[in-house]
Amino acid sequence: MKGTSSRKPGESLVRRKRKRLAANTRKSYPAYQEGYRLGYEGGVEAGTKSYGALLDGTSIVIPTFNQLAYLRECIDSIKAHTEEPYEIIVVDNASTDGTAEYLESRSSWIRSTVLNENRGFAGGINYGLMMARGKYIVMLNNDTVVTPGWLSHMLSCLKSDESIAAVGPVTNYIGGDQQIEVPYKRIKDMWKFAEGYRMPDPSKWRETDRLVGFCLLFRRNLISEVGYLDEGYQIGNYEDEDWNIRIRLLNRKLVVAGDSFIHHYGSVSMKKLADQFEQTNEQNAKFYTSKWGNPHDLIHRTKRIIQAGNMPVWKNRHAYHFYPVNRMVQSATGTLYWLADGVKHQVKTSGDESITSHFRKKAVTLSRPELWNIPSGEVVHANSERELLAMMRVQGKAFGLPEGSILAENVLHANSELYQLHQGKRRPFATRYAAACWSIGDKDIHVLPSHRIHALPLGLPIIAPPVIRNPL
Repeated sequence: MKGTSSRKPGESLVRRKRKRLAANTRKSYPAYQEGYRLGYEGGVEAGTKSYGALLDGTSIVIPTFNQLAYLRECIDSIKAHTEEPYEIIVVDNASTDGTAEYLESRSSWIRSTVLNENRGFAGGINYGLMMARGKYIVMLNNDTVVTPGWLSHMLSCLKSDESIAAVGPVTNYIGGDQQIEVPYKRIKDMWKFAEGYRMPDPSKWRETDRLVGFCLLFRRNLISEVGYLDEGYQIGNYEDEDWNIRIRLLNRKLVVAGDSFIHHYGSVSMKKLADQFEQTNEQNAKFYTSKWGNPHDLIHRTKRIIQAGNMPVWKNRHAYHFYPVNRMVQSATGTLYWLADGVKHQVKTSGDESITSHFRKKAVTLSRPELWNIPSGEVVHANSERELLAMMRVQGKAFGLPEGSILAENVLHANSELYQLHQGKRRPFATRYAAACWSIGDKDIHVLPSHRIHALPLGLPIIAPPVIRNPL
């Protein structure tokens, strides 16, 4: 086999030797070596400073599954009609239609990952949120076509009020009050209609109780405030409703930017499920009900509690205010914490694996953004919950029971409402599912007369944390 040569045509052997000698001589000079060192160190320093730096723009996260033609059209519309700085992140839920190859061919300007299984809308979005670098984030369905002004108008709406948590556009096809009447039947006729939305119009912004997840804009810190989407919902449907509830429990606003229009083909991936769609939708509906019960009542009751002042003043509102006290939580890597009065205390055991394993079985796994935002207290060493309770000086606050005790009224049965005793208040569990998530069993419950429990003022409700399959 012939070797390759870097020799230029017509270049003599003598000249090549002289060039190599000159290069080697330069590298031996102290000035050259010092310059090389300074350049290398400067590059390392610049790289270190930029590592983890946020994009001063928007991360557009698109989950996709076997809809390459729609995905192409969506991405092409983003390129054509987005003036603000942005990055596109596509999470492929194990497509088999050439989506992975398409993403690889566009890797110079699309950030993407290909999952080895279909993790559904929630799982795909969560993976993309973990990759996102933007100060703002958009969840976007792959079967959408964006139009001029879509992002700039929503950003203006979001930035107009710090109490606004998320913003959505209007569209031709969706449930709820984001759907509007449109005159066109074909996508090629849509563009003329969309011209009417090119100019911003704040008079068209309106607060709503519900935003659909086909397109949602929010600040990235909302992830740490309310957590990721709940992956307990299969494939798709209800996970956006769930997220809406958590946002509204924090007394934050959801707003429709009526001056931003996006075309939506509508439930393309879900329609492909055919008979499986009804089964999936039914399962998700059951999970939603078991988790939230009557969410509208829960939200209004929580607002009344906040307005009445029966709770500590929050400087920053986060989902962990709706978690119980004196329960074990853990990170994705298994680091254990004891959650007490909005503070997490790292728990270290004697090293006995059986004790650590016991704690981990009862611990709730929280995502990294949620854990980061819970203030840290002192490290505690304990080998049992009894030791932890004693160490944290958990005193009796009412009925002679320790702080954090679980209460139920009169005769205990499956429909009994459960409460946690906390700072002289009764905090209701949203549902029995929420209690089970926090490892509350019948043996933990103290049954008391109804009038005694209801003599205590209501505190904030206790909700279930979102199911996260990949909390890293």
